[in-house]
Amino acid sequence: MRIKQYRTQFIKELSPFYDAYEAESFFYLILEDKHKLRQIDLALNHELTFSDSDFTVWNSLLKELKKEIPIQYLLGKTHFYGLEFEVNENVLIPRPETEELVEWIINENLKADRTKKIKILDIGTGSGCIAISLAKNIPNAEVYAIDVSKKAIETAKRNALYNKVEVNFILQNILETEVLKCNFDIIVSNPPYVRNLEKEEIKKNVLDYEPHLALFVEDNDALIFYRKIAELAKKNLLENGQLYFEINQYLGKETKDLLENMDFKNIELRKDIYDNDRMISSKV
Repeated sequence: MRIKQYRTQFIKELSPFYDAYEAESFFYLILEDKHKLRQIDLALNHELTFSDSDFTVWNSLLKELKKEIPIQYLLGKTHFYGLEFEVNENVLIPRPETEELVEWIINENLKADRTKKIKILDIGTGSGCIAISLAKNIPNAEVYAIDVSKKAIETAKRNALYNKVEVNFILQNILETEVLKCNFDIIVSNPPYVRNLEKEEIKKNVLDYEPHLALFVEDNDALIFYRKIAELAKKNLLENGQLYFEINQYLGKETKDLLENMDFKNIELRKDIYDNDRMISSKV
């Protein structure tokens, strides 16, 4: 069967589960991953065909996609801030909004004195996407990363090795930490922030397959991680040190109030590409 003909069948079979645009994007992601072919290659050569063994692979992936397993987990990788990352059921799939947070940190720190090391700590690193992207793009950065999950740390270590950067990974429960082992110029975190009451808004592919440990907090204490990390930042950020958070879009004011009440300065709340409150920075 010609690939172009199979493409039509593939999108049609996924139509009960995804819209046509998303199903088509899955098709081209698999095409590039499994065959090193891009959309333009198919447009230029309508005669390209699949072998019987190709069909076996594609039909297996199609079956899994119908279960709404994330395509990134099926392929075992995703892209974030121009880099490739391994992802699996032990780590969240990085989001475009988090790329915006990384961009903010890079832009604010690229002009810093390059003769001086910038010590950065990423709390709740998961796949390592934030820590590794910062290490890759801030030449004088000395990056540390914490996570409570041993399997997440193992994944992040492989990602650092693949992307040829050095990150100091630490297995640690931040909620049980009284003081950090050293001081930092920057602390950044994208901690769990989705309240249980918001689960009905979460898509099945996220709710059923991404790690709840990295996603959810109790409704009655949704800012538990922000409060704890801010307390540690007060103790372990150097003079004029910066604290960055990705936040729950519904709790922008509450997060800002928390930082104000803890006497942080220069608090800035920013919206993401979807016009939601999504990130905040402050200084000690």
